[in-house]
Amino acid sequence: MYMKSSDLRNVVLLGHGGVGKTSAAEAMLYNAGATDRLGRINEGNTVLDYDQEEIRRQASVSLAIAPFDWKNSTVNIIDTPGYFDFAGEMLEGVSVADSAVIVAAGAMSVGTEKAWDFANSRNLPRVIFVNKMNDDTADFDKIYGELKDVLGRSCVALQLPIRKNNKLVGIVDGITMEASMFDQDGNLTECEMPEELRAQAEEINNNLSEIVAETDDALMEKFFGGEKFTKEEIIRGLKIAINHCTCAPVLLGSAYENIGIKKLMDFIVDYMPSPLERTVLDYTDASGAQKQMKPDPDGHPTLFVYKTIADPFVGRLSLFRVCSGTLKPDTVLYNANKGADERIAQIFVLRGRKQIPVKELVCGDLGAVAKLNVTVTNDTLGSKSNPILLAPTVFPKPQLTLGIAPKARGDEEKISSSLSKLRDEDPVISFYQNAETGQMLISGLGDQHIDVIVNKLKNRYGVSVQLEDPKIPYRETIRKKVSAEGLHKKQSGGAGQYGKVVIEFEPGEKEELEFCERVFGGAVPKQFFPSVEKGLQESVRHGVLAGYPVVHLKATLVDGKYHPVDSKEVAFVSAAKIAFKAGMKQAAPVLLEPVESVKVYIPDRYMGDVIGDLNKRRGRVLGMNPLENGMQEVVAEVPYAELFKYATDL
Repeated sequence: MYMKSSDLRNVVLLGHGGVGKTSAAEAMLYNAGATDRLGRINEGNTVLDYDQEEIRRQASVSLAIAPFDWKNSTVNIIDTPGYFDFAGEMLEGVSVADSAVIVAAGAMSVGTEKAWDFANSRNLPRVIFVNKMNDDTADFDKIYGELKDVLGRSCVALQLPIRKNNKLVGIVDGITMEASMFDQDGNLTECEMPEELRAQAEEINNNLSEIVAETDDALMEKFFGGEKFTKEEIIRGLKIAINHCTCAPVLLGSAYENIGIKKLMDFIVDYMPSPLERTVLDYTDASGAQKQMKPDPDGHPTLFVYKTIADPFVGRLSLFRVCSGTLKPDTVLYNANKGADERIAQIFVLRGRKQIPVKELVCGDLGAVAKLNVTVTNDTLGSKSNPILLAPTVFPKPQLTLGIAPKARGDEEKISSSLSKLRDEDPVISFYQNAETGQMLISGLGDQHIDVIVNKLKNRYGVSVQLEDPKIPYRETIRKKVSAEGLHKKQSGGAGQYGKVVIEFEPGEKEELEFCERVFGGAVPKQFFPSVEKGLQESVRHGVLAGYPVVHLKATLVDGKYHPVDSKEVAFVSAAKIAFKAGMKQAAPVLLEPVESVKVYIPDRYMGDVIGDLNKRRGRVLGMNPLENGMQEVVAEVPYAELFKYATDL
């Protein structure tokens, strides 16, 4: 294992679902000797997709870590899901990475663009790996052209594929201008460059020379002088350009066949930055001031908890990055978020689900610790005498809300406690009980996200639930002014009850009930006015059309009768309720549907489709605003009932 932070590489794998990120990571582990066989997703035996849900779906649904040693360095590969339903997992991986490998395959996809945006959000140096180049229909020129068109000129190919019989058999290296053939183990043997690729290779080399020249004044002068750069100058300049994010090299291979993966591993170690070269951390000090710090290997141990894993048997496992200092077991650190001490007992590194105990973790490394008392995701552990709060990961807001109910009676509390544990693991999850409808609601980023939650509830905690559409919180109101009478009379021997009211009902300006009185001659004594209002306040909770709350109602007490002996508060409460029911039926009651304000951000080319879809949803488009990069903002109002799955349908 490594001894210094400079020997570390923290690399996050990003890209669309199904492009082969996990397969690439499995090939790296196999090549490095960290595993004794090449994990296959379709066989359910990978190190990184170990969760029951991932095996069933044959797709990643959560972040996973795996370290391996390569060329005297240690690489922490952070494998993330590719589907947007699990964007929270991607952000957790990006938050502790120092560089990114964006995996693409087949054609440019929205997932590749999103991965690029995630890398931009943290200013991460990146390399693009074009996967599945061994497929019969693979077309490197096509996807490379699309990458440059969409992501920009910083995408620069460093390799060209050598293909025979529609299979990838070798590569041309644009840095060394050498051609090599792959053997059955993925190793390269130098060969003669195919003549049909020579012109392309020279173009790549020239592009590299331009990029290298821009990194140094002396190199720029040499470039304009017409001199050729040495291999060492190209490597040095390329590394600078990558670290400054002015160059995103494009490599190629086929992860499933373990072709080109060793070259990718070499590239990560040789060109991607260590934690000491890249990371500048934003934090808030004890006075509330916003500051920045660079990792300090000799400083006080400071940890950032970027993820929590909720295990029903082991308990809570906290995944962290050592942001300064060196962490050793049996260390007490201060949780600045919670204001409490935490004892760090045994520390681990994770390789998939496997916990590997270690004696220390240096600055920049990724580790895990079990059973912390109060620590959760986004917490900072460090010095008690000089507490700081590292900038938290900002998770996306849920886009889909559904009702959730237990299949078995009495499991309501079990649902809440189990969801609380899952929310520790996935902060994107939101759940609450709607006070108005009484329905338990759960929110996530999409159908797949919520489906995974439902399956985890069943498999981990034994709670079977069913999903249902949220109940719509309609409202009722009236459209005309009426006068209604309410008489409550109860005389059956003994003390009686008597109260009569005449109330005018009309549309009100305020959402809540407006109660007024305009009684003359003491027809209703003043001490009963509050009782009349109380009866109306209780009545507006349930309208006469469908039992929904009544809004924008003005009620004026204008007349009535009382009995000097039998009139009581309860009688006037009941009389007001009777008048309310009678008046509402006469006042042209109407149902009000909740409407949401919506902003949709889309590329220009989808404008017509989106506006047409909004119209189908009974929406009203209020405006369209052009944005940068060919994007448009559509502002609309849409009925709430049409928006349950709009974000996922979009």
